[in-house]
Formats: sequence, structure tokens, C-alpha cells
Amino acid sequence: MRKKKIVIALGHDALGTTLPEQKLATKRAAKTVVDFIKDDYQVVITHSNGPQIGMIHTAMAEFCRIYPEYTATPMSVCSAMSQGYIGYDLQNAIRTELLNRGIYKPVSTILTQVSVDPYDDAFYHPSKVIGRVMTEEEAEAEEKKGNHVVKTGEGYRRIVAAPQPVDIIEIDAIRALLCADQIVIACGGGGIPVLAQNNKLKGASAVIEKDLAAGRLAKLIEADRLVILTGVERVCLDFGSGHERPLEEMTVAQAREYMEEGQFGEGTMLPKIEAAVEFIGNSAVRSALITKLDVSDEDSPAASGTVIHK
Repeated sequence: MRKKKIVIALGHDALGTTLPEQKLATKRAAKTVVDFIKDDYQVVITHSNGPQIGMIHTAMAEFCRIYPEYTATPMSVCSAMSQGYIGYDLQNAIRTELLNRGIYKPVSTILTQVSVDPYDDAFYHPSKVIGRVMTEEEAEAEEKKGNHVVKTGEGYRRIVAAPQPVDIIEIDAIRALLCADQIVIACGGGGIPVLAQNNKLKGASAVIEKDLAAGRLAKLIEADRLVILTGVERVCLDFGSGHERPLEEMTVAQAREYMEEGQFGEGTMLPKIEAAVEFIGNSAVRSALITKLDVSDEDSPAASGTVIHK
């Protein structure tokens, strides 16, 4: 009998911000992940990397400012670094939790590249703020390099594009590990955005919404369920108002209606709903669950959130 496949997307709350916070947070996240593994799912895990890639980009930019003889670090390389060090903590935390429960399964992190369309409209309208606060002079220098800068309340900061994920370069490796019943960590931070140029892949100065990448990953491995762990227990209508309406479930059609009404915040809940809708498509068997880390009930881990289905 075929085991059910599940993609678990870990949000910021599952990872923390600083190195010590990340160590503790990944231990908590590992317990939830292993609950699914214990229930005999084949599991692929993806995760956010916002604070981590920001820290790496800031550190590398500051290093090059102090030592100008060194080459600046591209965003794609910063993304690869974040995948490596988050994956390191996460796979070790999951391995420890598995062994503590008497489960013997390998856990691997795959450095994952995700292709994007060079003509994606996002490249003409960059929106993701990254990196350190700069002075006006430093901002002008960044713009002379061809980078985009925006003025914030603190000063000037760099902004990059957030294009849609098109394909996952290492998808065959992910499938092979899953077929071997191993646990895979992939597409961290939405994946390393790359542009295909004949037989070469070129890193793009961009970031990918990790929820959208998780939805694409779930679709490509033909998963049965997509679980997005975030900071709220349920998806709410009229979120932030005095009359929030938590949803236990909704159909794909309802989700589309709510998106058209502007019920979900851009950069927060909207990409999660978009990922769920894209993953489920017209399937009568696929489902998505959006909930808070560590919320659970008697049916399955994190089952008290919002379920989305056809």
C-alpha cells in the first residue's frame, strides 16, 4: 500500500531569529514533524528563511564594506548559505527526536534551486525589503550598481523581486529520497532563485515566497497533503478587526472568493492561500491545512487549523 506523502512548510515561529533561538525552535518543530512521521507519512519539509537570509546578507555586505577588495556576495549565494545552516539545525533536531522515539530514518537537506521566469512582472516591481539600513550616500552607491533601494522610516534599504516559482531543479533527487522512505528538507526559504540560460543556471537577485514554493513542491511530488505551520491557529476572515471569523474549513472556490474580496494580507496569509489553491487544483483527494505550530488534537498533528479542499 502506498504511503501518503505530505509537505510541511515551517514558518518563522518554527525557526526563531537568532542562532540560540533557532536551536530551541527547531527542537520544538521537530516534535511536530516527527508526529507526522510516526503516523507513517512520507515527509518533505520546507521552511522560511527571512531573518536568516537578512542576517547573512547584512553580514556579507558589511564585510565587503570594510574590506572592499573582496567580492560582494550575490543574493542567490546568501540564500544557499541560509538553506545550509537552517537545514543543519533542523535535520539534527529531527534526527534526535526520531532516535528518542525509537525511529530509525535518515534525514537529508537538499540544497535546492528553483527556476523563475526572467520576464516575471515581479522583476519590474521589486517589493521584498532585505539587508541593513543604509545612509543616502550608500543607497546611491547601491543604485549605481543596478540594485533597487527604498526609503524606510529607519533609512534606506535594498529591495528585491519576489517572482513566482516555475520548476524545482532538484525534484528528481527529492523524489528518489522519498521513494527510499527518507525524510527530506528542501526548498528552504522558497529555494535559491535561478534563471535557466541554455545549459547553465544563473542565480537571480530575488527571493521566492516559501509558501508558494511549498505548494509547487507538493504538486510536483504528487503529495496528498500540504501543511503550512504559521503563527495563527486558523485562517480568519476580517482578520485584525473586532469581529474576526475563524474558519475550520473552506473550499477552493470559497478561497478564491475571499482572495478577490481582499480578505488575506499580501506577504502574510495570501501566499499561503494561493499555495493551497494551486496545490489542490481540481483534485478531490488533495487537501491543505493551515495552522499554528504545536496545535494538535486526537485525529492528527495540528489538525485543529483550517482545512482547505476541493
